[in-house]
Amino acid sequence: MDSQRTTPRLANIRLHPIKALDPVSVNEARIGPNGGLELDRVWALYSVDGRWVNAKRTAAVHLIRAAYAPDISSVTLTVPGDRRGIPRMSFAFPSDTAGAAEWFSMYFEQAIQVRYSREGLPDDGLATGPTIVSTASLEAVCGWFPGMTLDEARRRFRTTLEIDTASSAGAAETVPPFWEDQLFAGSESNVVRFKIGDVAFEGSNPCARCPVPSRESQTGVTNGGFQKRFIDLRHAQLPPWAPAVRFDHFYRFAVNTRIPSTECGKILRFGEALLL
Repeated sequence: MDSQRTTPRLANIRLHPIKALDPVSVNEARIGPNGGLELDRVWALYSVDGRWVNAKRTAAVHLIRAAYAPDISSVTLTVPGDRRGIPRMSFAFPSDTAGAAEWFSMYFEQAIQVRYSREGLPDDGLATGPTIVSTASLEAVCGWFPGMTLDEARRRFRTTLEIDTASSAGAAETVPPFWEDQLFAGSESNVVRFKIGDVAFEGSNPCARCPVPSRESQTGVTNGGFQKRFIDLRHAQLPPWAPAVRFDHFYRFAVNTRIPSTECGKILRFGEALLL
């Protein structure tokens, strides 16, 4: 690909306002105080023992649908097809944690707390910035698993930022699969610095995956052999620009990032260029 004629651009921004639940696509997002995006993963569910209640812990999470108002000022929770008659209910977001906790307690049949954190609750406490993947990488994974759609791959891997390419002539093109593997260095003590629009990023590491991508995103049904097939093909198709030393295993996909505190308050916008 001619790097003089094509530029990677931000093709999708997906917030997951409630950790473990459905995303919402937005055209722009502000950098929050901890380096993540504002309103991304700011609610989390906890059981009385203080542990997260998420899809890693229980596949029942997959059955919950969360739909947001256009300005993300409210969320509507439903359980389609639920025979227990769990009601469809809407809650002010992010303020009504108490009301939402009652709904989740009803669904899980145990006491659930909903906690709000303005800073967000990322899985990686060291690389707290948005995760980044390319459209081409998601499409490559769809090719590994016949029947998987692009939207299903997005729902399974839950990445925040997605990049694609527009040529200088305006024609749609794409970066190659796993292009984003050049956004982390060969040593964990180093970072790769780049910008998306006006926002400075530090690429940290390839993101280790959990059992969640092996399940159908809206049913929780596990696809047998998913993880092994993913590992085998990720290894076989590792691009030459990927620092192989950073893969202690090959169940890694997308890139974890950090955002310096100087960038807090800046806005990422759809279509902005990614510049190394």
